Amino acid sequence: MVLHLVPRWSASLFRASPRWKKTYSQRASAQLKWLGCPRSVYSPLACRAYSKVSGSPEVMLTPERYPVQRLPFSTVSEEDLAAFECIIPGRVITDPEQLQTCNVDWLRTVRGCSKVLLRPQTSEEVSQILRHCYKRNLAVNPQGGNTGMVGGSVPVFDEVILSTALMNQVISFHDVSESPFYVLVETSGSSAGHDAEKLTNVLEQVLNSGLVIDGTMATDQRKVQMLWALRERITEALSRDGYVFKYDLSLPVERLYDLVIDLRTRLGPRAKHVVGYGHLGDGNLHLNVTAEAFSQELLGALEPYVYAWTAEQRGSVSAEHGLGFKKKNVLGYSNATCGCEAYATAEGHAGPQRHPEPL
Repeated sequence: MVLHLVPRWSASLFRASPRWKKTYSQRASAQLKWLGCPRSVYSPLACRAYSKVSGSPEVMLTPERYPVQRLPFSTVSEEDLAAFECIIPGRVITDPEQLQTCNVDWLRTVRGCSKVLLRPQTSEEVSQILRHCYKRNLAVNPQGGNTGMVGGSVPVFDEVILSTALMNQVISFHDVSESPFYVLVETSGSSAGHDAEKLTNVLEQVLNSGLVIDGTMATDQRKVQMLWALRERITEALSRDGYVFKYDLSLPVERLYDLVIDLRTRLGPRAKHVVGYGHLGDGNLHLNVTAEAFSQELLGALEPYVYAWTAEQRGSVSAEHGLGFKKKNVLGYSNATCGCEAYATAEGHAGPQRHPEPL
């Protein structure tokens, strides 16, 4: 489960639609006949391209499959078509073959029987079309790429199809939305039902606390592995950024990220990225600083500053990855006097020819 942490949170509540009232009867079939809906269709392929392959199974009309009834809207008249033509000249489509692909959803599960497709290019044209439809009590079905999954992208009955396909002059893409922090949480238990109930209660609490903006939950092992891959591949991703200076530190939880912020200011443009991640529960920070290549100057700006900063917080210069030969001489920054003395004692007992390896 990944939670997106932000200073504030706004939530939307989603409620299930009311249960269908099973009032469907022969009246719907009679109504379809009155509307004059076509009884066959050359449906689009999965890619929504038009197909004329003979023998293609027809898509059932939506009211024949679902218990829906047409509301008392007006039907499109010749006067309406003339009005639309005045608003968007040359972009009022009434050709049955062109309408077929717009009346059937791309999943080939539902089909409407609209008689007109309108293709405005500007918001002003949309406004004029909707103004006319409102005055005439005409139902409208907006349609973008016809990629809907629940039948909302195509008419249910004979609604006017309002296509946005030509409204492509001003298209901008937002940057990938980000949050300051992401938390990956894994839980386990012995009773699935009880565990799910407890997890739901925890999620409600954190969402209502104002600290969490959004989240996603893995519901099967494949999704669990995908979420963990995001965390476990951070090291690989950083290695593609150039040379990486790595530090494995233990800090008070409330100060866990302060060193990252401090170093970004201290190093400035000398570092490409200063990244901090790790294990929030036990205050373990994996500090990574990337550069185009190894630089003695950058190393001098990092050490012993990082170790001294950690010592000021009464932290440890090695949280879980050990010391090795690289950190043998900085163990003292962890204020582990007893540990250093024990190591020296063990080294002395080993004799001059059998020095123990650093932990």
